[in-house]
Amino acid sequence: MNKYVLRTSLVWITALAVLAAIWAYRSAKQSHATNAPVSGDVQPVASGPSSDATKSASSSPMPGMSVPESKEAALVPIQLTPERMQSIGVKTGTVEYKILSDDIRATGTVDIDERLLSYVQVRFPGYIRKVFANATYQYVRKGEPLFTVYSPDLVATQQEYLLARQNQQQLQSSTVDGVAAGASSLSSAAEQRLAQWDVPASEIAKLKETGKPVTDLTINSPVSGFITERNALPNLYVEPSTRLYTVADLSRVWVNAQIFQDDIGRLKPGDSVAITVDSYPGRTFTGRIEEILPQVDMATRTVRVRLAIANPGLKLKPGMFVNVDVKSNLGRQLVVPASAVFQSGTRQLVFLNRGNGLLEPEEITAGPRVGDDFVVLKGLEPHQSIVTSANFLIDSESQLQAEAGALTSTAPDTGSNGATAGAPTAAQVKVDFSSNPNPPSEGKNLFRVRLTGSGNAPVAGASVTVTFHIAAMPEMGMAAVHSTATLTDKGNGLYEGPASLSSGGSGEMIIMARKNGQIIATKQLHMNAAGGM
Repeated sequence: MNKYVLRTSLVWITALAVLAAIWAYRSAKQSHATNAPVSGDVQPVASGPSSDATKSASSSPMPGMSVPESKEAALVPIQLTPERMQSIGVKTGTVEYKILSDDIRATGTVDIDERLLSYVQVRFPGYIRKVFANATYQYVRKGEPLFTVYSPDLVATQQEYLLARQNQQQLQSSTVDGVAAGASSLSSAAEQRLAQWDVPASEIAKLKETGKPVTDLTINSPVSGFITERNALPNLYVEPSTRLYTVADLSRVWVNAQIFQDDIGRLKPGDSVAITVDSYPGRTFTGRIEEILPQVDMATRTVRVRLAIANPGLKLKPGMFVNVDVKSNLGRQLVVPASAVFQSGTRQLVFLNRGNGLLEPEEITAGPRVGDDFVVLKGLEPHQSIVTSANFLIDSESQLQAEAGALTSTAPDTGSNGATAGAPTAAQVKVDFSSNPNPPSEGKNLFRVRLTGSGNAPVAGASVTVTFHIAAMPEMGMAAVHSTATLTDKGNGLYEGPASLSSGGSGEMIIMARKNGQIIATKQLHMNAAGGM
């Protein structure tokens, strides 16, 4: 495990070193330039299609206009031999359309569906006599008695109704205009008041049949479900505002899923979901997204998504922890393998395979990652061939060749700085590399580089770095290996420094020398380091 952590750290150190070198060169290039030819193993490609980055690097500004310095390194197409491509592990793939269906996995908790909650209250003041449903989370069925209530107002209204019915019967044969109709309206008004107080029709029918008021009215459950709240107690005085019971129907429940904010854009109400619970192995509960709530948890950076889930057999209990699998249908999308996308600072790059070893950088706009693919929003067309491995090495070489190619475009300003006037050019500098042990091996090594200019004159005062890279081997579960050493000037053109290789194997050795902010030499060697992966 420590070996892989070290490899990952070396990758970032190498990337930072390359970017720092390019930034230093660009800073110096504002006041110094050179007209020397370029040497190196990989030559910049002078013909063929070029990317936007190449065009912008080669374009000339209008007179009198200032061009802001780019924060990203310039890139150029590069040409590699088949042997070189094989040695650094270059593989290719194709840009293509796919029908994407992504699974977003999350966790959630079961909650009561608030729309299936029922509240039991009375429409009149009174006193509770008997309580039948006397426990929280007791299951009650629709129509099952909950309690009885005595209300003086209800008894008085019943008596008024009975009196109105008696008068109606006595006066219905009256010949006086309006008397029979008035008696009938009084009876109807009293009966409507009883109905508005939610007196069951069966009790009103019993009242008509017996002619006696009901003193203890039985209140029944309006729905089937579990009692989640109970305030009904014997002899308790209640008013219409008193909530006596809360009954929850759990035949359908909510699940509040915690979805990371990066995934929320792929979801929409109506998407199907599957719920699994450790309590019921092999059992799956299905449902759909009901609502995406408009709030992000600041601590976890998640969004609560409300799912409506059928609950047959009442297996899902409120508060239960569940696993959520959301099926997100993204439709037909243009995609590339995720390994093909190289994150370079603020840019997302792929390298187009133009054939015959010609690799061209292309900036793209990538969408969400779905499995092993990235959705491409801009920059590529279907059926294009792209590089899917060794992107770091290719990017590094493209940057080096872009910077080295810039050295050939201008002549040095010898009057601006005496230090750069005598600096050797890349074409004049020869690079000789050796190591102890030879060849290098896994563990501690000593790297030596000798720089000589024209006439074999030693080149002193340079900054020399040596980078050893081994391409990743996904089929063996091996990540890429990077080791970078900074050498010290020992005089007479000799530079030495310790280097630690985290692993042996076949890889590429990149040697870079800078002086006065300029790249004066680069060299790339194929190296077989002793020691296994």
